[in-house]
Amino acid sequence: MAAERRVGDRVVFERGFAAHLMGIDGTWRRNCLVEDISETGAKLTVEGSVEGLNLKEFFLLLSSTGLAYRRCELAWVNGEQIGAGFLKPDAKKKPARRPSGSQVVEI
Repeated sequence: MAAERRVGDRVVFERGFAAHLMGIDGTWRRNCLVEDISETGAKLTVEGSVEGLNLKEFFLLLSSTGLAYRRCELAWVNGEQIGAGFLKPDAKKKPARRPSGSQVVEI
């Protein structure tokens, strides 16, 4: 039996939670069920074939409007199930630049 590699607690959905996968560039979309989810990733059952799709990075859309989503990377594939690792926003973003000549005034 394979060793558990996940870190942290996870929530298991008995019947799955309906969601969608979408390519980073928006060129493809697939229905899926979220089987379980944690802070760091999820196990998904995908409707239809994932063959030929660029799954290196993709979006997991958790709402019908697309306002709730996670950016993911492929962790593993086992038939119609895939493992998605959640990518964290870039913590090294540079602060917004102020126009030259402007100054900060503390109140």
